[in-house]
Amino acid sequence: MTTPLLNDSFLKACLRQATDHTPVWLMRQAGRYLPEYCATRAKAGSFMGLATNVDFATEVTLQPLERYPLDAAILFSDILTVPDAMGLGLSFAQGEGPKFEKVVRDEAAVNALAVPDMHKLQYVFDAVTSIRQALNGRVPLIGFSGSPWTLACYMVEGGGSDDYRLVKSLMYSRPDLMHRILAINADAVALYLNTQIEAGAQAVMVFDSWGGVLADGAFQDFSLAYTRRVLSQLKRSHDGAVIPRIVFTKGGGLWLPEMADLDCEVLGLDWTVNLARARAQVGGAVGGPGKALQGNIDPNVLFAPPEAIAAQVRGVLDSFGKPHTDPNTSGSTHIFNLGHGISQFTPPEHVSALVEAVHSHSKKLRQTT
Repeated sequence: MTTPLLNDSFLKACLRQATDHTPVWLMRQAGRYLPEYCATRAKAGSFMGLATNVDFATEVTLQPLERYPLDAAILFSDILTVPDAMGLGLSFAQGEGPKFEKVVRDEAAVNALAVPDMHKLQYVFDAVTSIRQALNGRVPLIGFSGSPWTLACYMVEGGGSDDYRLVKSLMYSRPDLMHRILAINADAVALYLNTQIEAGAQAVMVFDSWGGVLADGAFQDFSLAYTRRVLSQLKRSHDGAVIPRIVFTKGGGLWLPEMADLDCEVLGLDWTVNLARARAQVGGAVGGPGKALQGNIDPNVLFAPPEAIAAQVRGVLDSFGKPHTDPNTSGSTHIFNLGHGISQFTPPEHVSALVEAVHSHSKKLRQTT
C-alpha cells in the first residue's frame, strides 16, 4: 500500500499546499457516458452486479483514467450501500433510479435500524484494496459515502423523490424518529468510511446530495449536525499519511460560512456558488486556517462545443483567481470538478476538452504576477 504517488496534486490541493496546476476529477467520472463502462455493465448484468464484483468495480474505476489525464480516481460504488446493508433491500431497474424493498416511516421500522455489520460491505472494501493496487501510485483513490441526511431521504422515500414529502413529513411530525435515523446513519457512515480508509482510500468524501432541499434551520439541525457527527469520528491519518475529508452539499452555498468550521479539509461547491466569494468566505489566508474548495462548473457545459467548454473552464478558474503558489506554506487552493455528477448523455470527447483546458489554463494562471 506504500507505493509512492506519481501524481499527488489532488492530495496536496486538499491540504492547501501549492501545486503546479489545478487538479481535476469529475463526480461520476466512471459512468454511463463512457461506452466502455456500458460494455462492462452489460457483462455484469446489473448495476449491483457491477458494484459487488471486485474485478468489474476495479475495471470501471480505472476506465476514465485510461481516457483522460485526471488527477484522482474515485471508488466505483453507490451511496446506498449502507442502507442496503441495514437490510432495506436495494435494487436498480434498468433506466430507473434506486428502489428499496423496505422503507423506514414508522416507529417500528426506526427501532429496527442499527449500524450494519461491515462484513456485509466487504465487497466495497475489497474493491478499494483492488483499485488501489491497480492504480499502482498513478493517482490517489477517493472513497465516499452519502451523508446521514441524504441516506435518510432514500430510506424514508423508498427511492428518489421530487418533493421529499414523506421524509419531510416525518421530520416535522416526528423529529424524534428522524434524529434517531440520522444518529444511526452518522455512526454507520463514519464506520464505513474508516473501513474504506483502512482498505486503502487516500481521501474520503461525504455527499450531502439532498442537503439543499431543507429549509434554513432544518439544514443545520438535520443535515449539518449529523455531517459533523460523521467527521468527528473519522480517522485523520492512516499508514503515516493524512487522509483529507471532503464535504459536498448540493444547494448548500447559502450555508457556506456555517461550514467554515467543519472538521474537514475541503468543501465541495455546486455551480450556483461564486468561487471568488467562496474563497473570500472560507478559503483562508496564506499560512492560516481555511478550506480548500472543490468545484464547480455546470455539468451541462459539457454539451457545448469544445471551444465553449474551454471558455467556461477558464471562467471558473479565473473566478477562483490565482491559487496560492508558495511551496513553503499553506494557502487557498482549488480542485476543479463539476457542480454535480456528469450526465450520462455527455459526449466523451468533450470531457477531454475540459481536462485539457483545466490543466493548461491553471498552469498559465500560476505564471501571472
